[in-house]
Amino acid sequence: MNVSPSDLDVSSPSPLAQTPERNDQHGEVFTRRWVVEMILDLVDYSEDRDLSELRLVEPACGTGAFLAVITQRISDSCRKHDRPIIDAVNSVRAFDLLARNVASSRTVVRDILYQEGWGKAIADQIATAWIHQSDYLLRSTETDIDIVVGNPPYIRIEDMPEDRMRRYRSLWPSMTGRSDIYIGFYEAALRSLAPGGALGFICADRWMRNQYGGTLRNLISTSYAMNACIVMHDVDAFDEQVSAYPAITILRRAPQKKVIVADANKDFGPAAAKQLVDWTRRPQQPTVLANSSYQATFLPHWFSGTDSWPQGSPARLAVLESLSDRFPALGDPDSGVRIGIGIATGADKVFITTDDQLVEEERLLPLAMVRDTTTGSLKWGKRYLVNPWDEHGKLVDLARYPRLRHYFNQHRQALLGRYIARKNPANWYKTIDKVEVALTSQPKLLFPDMKLTSHPVFDEGGHYPHHNLYFITSDAWDLKVLGGLLLSKVAEGFIEAYAVKMRGKTLRFQAQYLRRIRVPRPDTLSAEQKQALSSAFEARDVDAATAAALEIYGLIAWPS
Repeated sequence: MNVSPSDLDVSSPSPLAQTPERNDQHGEVFTRRWVVEMILDLVDYSEDRDLSELRLVEPACGTGAFLAVITQRISDSCRKHDRPIIDAVNSVRAFDLLARNVASSRTVVRDILYQEGWGKAIADQIATAWIHQSDYLLRSTETDIDIVVGNPPYIRIEDMPEDRMRRYRSLWPSMTGRSDIYIGFYEAALRSLAPGGALGFICADRWMRNQYGGTLRNLISTSYAMNACIVMHDVDAFDEQVSAYPAITILRRAPQKKVIVADANKDFGPAAAKQLVDWTRRPQQPTVLANSSYQATFLPHWFSGTDSWPQGSPARLAVLESLSDRFPALGDPDSGVRIGIGIATGADKVFITTDDQLVEEERLLPLAMVRDTTTGSLKWGKRYLVNPWDEHGKLVDLARYPRLRHYFNQHRQALLGRYIARKNPANWYKTIDKVEVALTSQPKLLFPDMKLTSHPVFDEGGHYPHHNLYFITSDAWDLKVLGGLLLSKVAEGFIEAYAVKMRGKTLRFQAQYLRRIRVPRPDTLSAEQKQALSSAFEARDVDAATAAALEIYGLIAWPS
């Protein structure tokens, strides 16, 4: 949820006050109590344990939505374990930048303890000891913390003072690129955990897939464990409607073991949340739980590295993980496959022409455009790239090509106006990308950058791809066989899981996502399987391609 500078308390030293439970000019927005209850259950913070022995931190407490439940559970735990409440005076530390939020949270804690019969003086002492006005990211020297929970703030990077952002980045190196402020909260919280300690956040889940989350993803996969990931994009998790695309993540400082994954819809509520938590605790639970409000399953382990984590139904994630364990990626160095993108010129109006007499013949390359691939077969539109590069990747000497020189000089001002020409004026007529002349004659599969479905198109050779086309070449594969595999719903499922979705559910078939598709080694396919894939590709028969792919991958069906 975004916050504008007008929402901030001018007395606070920095703009980190907002969470979906804060006060602002639009009214109070609280995390629903049942969501807090579920998070605390998932990190095993229950009155059955002696909670006075644990250390819990809430980095941005707002007006006390989490603290209300925490306080009640600590009170119940002290009663159950025959302890005075003062034993829990150091069991909680909560922080917020806004004085009004600190006051509100202390009131929440004080009132609950007093109502529980602990006495006003003790309630005041504990509320004051627990809750502090402070910037968690600048003062977080806490270590050996057992539990960190909450809803970390989200603030757009452009709303942050540059000097403060520099300080945050120096302390929390996972805050790379255009990362939102909550990335720092994740890192600070994780690094504070004691061995076996748990983090439970409800937060926007974009960091799991966006580029700026890569460092955090790598930190988690190398040093921590994903314990649960519950996607709640359409769930009414807050008292006010927010466009945060939230997910609950439970992370532990422990070796990676099996992972709870769940996808909840708008009907998910308190009863379903309790059922889900109970299911995770049963030793002989079914491996998949599905009803009208959510789907859930266990994965044997989690995904690793800096690459984006997949998204999809729990059943699909389980299949993707299984395929990732059993098959190499299309982008593996030893796959015999090369994936790249077509040429960016920086001035298409100059470098692309339909006039085959415009310049010397050897300076024209037939150019494949996205529009040429629409039917599923390459229908060349007779467009050419005016090519300033020789076969060795060097700019040609214009003196050797008088028609080319004349043409470029006609457009000299337009070409000089480009950033790449201003940076290197001597090479003012270069395209942004070099031309790899040998690629023109190579057979290749072409993928339009944006498409609703997987759409590989075969080029037998003779065309150079434009920037909006990605290409695949291979010495190991019959490209029509590979094309059939990539036409299938299985290959499309990988793209759906990893790619950023555009408006209207358009998928991006970029190289970084194509490389994530898992494929068998071509020498493991039978002649019949190769023929089935090749025939399906030539006929553009997605169902036949999918049926052949399912057999090859050892699947009965592709999960929805």
